[in-house]
Amino acid sequence: MGAGESLVLAIDTATAAVTAGVVRREGSARTVLAERITIDARAHAEQLTPNVLAALGDAAVTMADLDAVVVGCGPGPFTGLRVGMATAAAYGHALDIPVYGVCSLDAIGGRTTGDVLVVTDARRREVYWARYCDGVRTGGPDVSAPADVDPRQAQAVAGSPAHAALFDLPRCDPVYPAPEGLVAAVTGWSDPAPLVALYLRRPDAKPLAARR
Repeated sequence: MGAGESLVLAIDTATAAVTAGVVRREGSARTVLAERITIDARAHAEQLTPNVLAALGDAAVTMADLDAVVVGCGPGPFTGLRVGMATAAAYGHALDIPVYGVCSLDAIGGRTTGDVLVVTDARRREVYWARYCDGVRTGGPDVSAPADVDPRQAQAVAGSPAHAALFDLPRCDPVYPAPEGLVAAVTGWSDPAPLVALYLRRPDAKPLAARR
């Protein structure tokens, strides 16, 4: 895909937000035509496809009009990431268009200025985190207990509101990955790399042999 105009479907299920949107890309310029974001950590599978179809309808385009798909690859819980990445791969295969995976934290941190800490819910009383300076990632992603994340270099914290509140820093937007941030996080529009999920730790489920 070159630098000309293209229509991109952006989706993310790495956080409590079930994100879908249509973005027109013209060189380095991006215009969000429509977006649907549902906050429900337990409804990724139920809400993603309806949100995609609603965003396409709001943008007055069809699946056949799409030129690419961008999907957040985490870090995030196994189940949530599987929904978004499998859906993105299915769209790419069915439509014969490229699928680009990005770090979901970059979709948040890439839209910040100054030194910012981005955190999202990792469950188990932990957070996924990364550091950014004027939108460029300078540390992470990683998963840690909040007490083990050093916030001293950061001027503000973005990401999940409940988890940002654990840090004694001013809070700033964005709070969840949004379509414009996901598309902006793509570093190159040539042949996409294979999708790789950023789990950062082993899944809770273990094979029976391993449990024995």
